[in-house]
Amino acid sequence: MNCVPVPNRTAPSLRLETLSAGQWMLAARQPERFTMVVFYRGLHCPVCRVYLAELERKLPAFTERGVDVIAVSGDDAERARRTVEEWKLENLTIGYGQSIASMREWGLFVSHAIKEPEPELFGEPGLFLVRPDGTLYYAAINSMPFGRPRLDDMLAAVDFIIARDYPARGEA
Repeated sequence: MNCVPVPNRTAPSLRLETLSAGQWMLAARQPERFTMVVFYRGLHCPVCRVYLAELERKLPAFTERGVDVIAVSGDDAERARRTVEEWKLENLTIGYGQSIASMREWGLFVSHAIKEPEPELFGEPGLFLVRPDGTLYYAAINSMPFGRPRLDDMLAAVDFIIARDYPARGEA
């Protein structure tokens, strides 16, 4: 059963391996403003390829706003390596090996494979902003590969949040 993370409460734990930075732990992150966790379906997903390529291009804009970014999937190390190489992701931190239990803790939808080369089970997309104190600020969860938050909208949202010290919503 999925549980849905709630704003202003501690975000679920997240600890995984990355291709470029070794072991990554959400609890150890110290961003200036937010950690943005972008869950993607995996190497098999052409929509994810486009989304992560755009995220790679916009990474400096997130960084200058004090937002650390990681993209995460349940893919194994080899598929994650292929993702980085085939999708030409040179700067984006890619976390891999997320368990199905972790996907459910984050409230992600989990799908069964319907064709090759999908893994037997994999997580659907989600995007989360987590404050430096580990509390959840924002959550967007998708049951399909499409309909994700536009990255330009996320940049504008971060600007709005910073300018107005806007509080998290949805905690009631």
